[in-house]
Amino acid sequence: MIHNLSHTNSLTQQFVAELRDVTIQKDRLRFRRNIERIGEIAAYEISKKLTWEDYEVTTPLGVALCRRLKEQPILATILRAGLPLHQGLLNYFDQADNAFIAAYRKHDATDGESFTINMEYITSPPLKGSVLILADPMLATGQSIVETLRKLYVLGKPSHTHIVTAIASSEGIAFVRQHLTNITIWAGAIDEELTAKSYIVPGLGDAGDLCFGEKTQF
Repeated sequence: MIHNLSHTNSLTQQFVAELRDVTIQKDRLRFRRNIERIGEIAAYEISKKLTWEDYEVTTPLGVALCRRLKEQPILATILRAGLPLHQGLLNYFDQADNAFIAAYRKHDATDGESFTINMEYITSPPLKGSVLILADPMLATGQSIVETLRKLYVLGKPSHTHIVTAIASSEGIAFVRQHLTNITIWAGAIDEELTAKSYIVPGLGDAGDLCFGEKTQF
């Protein structure tokens, strides 16, 4: 299932527009916060799909019948760009266990366009039977998402996987759907074009650099 959060009028559209705006992007704090807000919106929407149970709460005046999540999801993110989006999810699923994955594109020095996905670090709780929510702000080719989830599934197969992204490409979504099953994708917006170097157009640029500054990879 694919959910484009910009298909209906909501604050998501405003936050995505600000993420794309080259002038507003200069405010790094605001950029991070807007990604975090998209994570919060996605968390709220995902919560509607989870399993709930009744329980009683004692108030100063009596007993109220309330509802709570029957089980907390597990939140995962791909470092470093995914941290603000992950924080947005964690703001709402504040009792969830968390997984972190260090993965990045390693570009071929000969052509500068082709690349492989290097994965150097994974820490995660057991996943078997749990709901997994994976945050990555840009779903471009889909290769890093697929490779990350394949590695995570070695630790146990979740009952369902939700992928949360600020902006996705149609091509990346198709790649994920081709290689993975039992998933739901939540995107702040979906763009149609990828460049030769696999950047989303119009997209917003490099989310990690805009959040945390330019990087040098070793």
